[in-house]
Amino acid sequence: MEISIGRGKKARRAYGFDEIALSPGVRTLDPSLADTTWEIGGIKREIPIIASAMDGVVDVKMAALLSELGSMGVLNLEGIQTRYEDPEPILDRIASVGKEDFVGLMQELYAKPIQPELIKQRIIQIKQQNGIAAVSLTPAGASKYGKVVAEAGADMLFVQATVVSTNHLSPESISPLDLESFCREMPIPVVLGNCVTYEVALDLMKAGAAGVLVGIGPGAACTSRGVLGVGVPQATATADCAAARDDFYAETGKYIPVISDGGIITGGDICKCLACGADAVMIGSPIARAAEAPGGDYHWGMATPSPVLPRGTRIRVGTTGTIKEILVGPAKLDDGTHNLLGAIKTSMGTLGAKDLKEMQQVEVVIAPSLLTEGKVYQKAQQLGMGK
Repeated sequence: MEISIGRGKKARRAYGFDEIALSPGVRTLDPSLADTTWEIGGIKREIPIIASAMDGVVDVKMAALLSELGSMGVLNLEGIQTRYEDPEPILDRIASVGKEDFVGLMQELYAKPIQPELIKQRIIQIKQQNGIAAVSLTPAGASKYGKVVAEAGADMLFVQATVVSTNHLSPESISPLDLESFCREMPIPVVLGNCVTYEVALDLMKAGAAGVLVGIGPGAACTSRGVLGVGVPQATATADCAAARDDFYAETGKYIPVISDGGIITGGDICKCLACGADAVMIGSPIARAAEAPGGDYHWGMATPSPVLPRGTRIRVGTTGTIKEILVGPAKLDDGTHNLLGAIKTSMGTLGAKDLKEMQQVEVVIAPSLLTEGKVYQKAQQLGMGK
């Protein structure tokens, strides 16, 4: 439904997670019967959660731990891990600097050139620990280092930017990455993103994407929405891109998973993503709170170090538990940020969804009061949902 916001300008209403709720149907099931397995690029996972390719979230050790637990982490190949042989002192500097000096420090630290030999080394280190070597590059980085990634034996490459499209115009002096050719020539699955519309998601699938990332600017440490004014609330964006997936599957018989990426904090947020059509989610700040996370109580956006226009910031997330407690429990907190798999399974049981395809079909209602109704004491005392 279009809404007039002024003469000559129409707008479509879009919804975020906090404005919707999931409505139970006529059936329930025991959570132990809920099947949460999903597949991307020929790799099956029990947990429909991917850890974001952010320097405060995933390093070699975290990638291996996530793989062991049934999830997956993506290593940022244009970050600290591939610029410095020993990233620990660099991460300590990022965690200790004051907020006034943070952006300048980041621009300085990330100005050090990427070392191709470190790209190979990190991928090999993940594989040596029996981890899934999923890695991330920008389109420009993919043009430059894609061959290195493939030769090192990576399992999957995520090509990510604020917005990725197949129709990209560049100055004559710059040759843009041809996504279709790149996906065809790479010997490993290539996941493309980010996008928020039906049309672009469909184009990325036609280009050969093994998966599509959905989300612009909702991340806890991202400031793109404030800096650029660009974005679509995540519930609507996810549903639109999931519709593209379904239409592409009906036309070609190829099923390309949609991954909702950004702004996801609690188990409830994840469940809403799945109900809006996502096959999995990508999360950053919830994983950054793990004792094993490399960020040292901090989390920062991928575009924070930009030398021209930073579009991220550093936030303090603290440490609330181990990565195992956060992903599979047992939960130590009551606010939905621990035992995320348990939350998914319990929600699916409550909604009567036996697997993720059924979860994508549950009823969604508009519910702007969902997180505030009856929660006056929690809010006043900063407990549970009122934290």
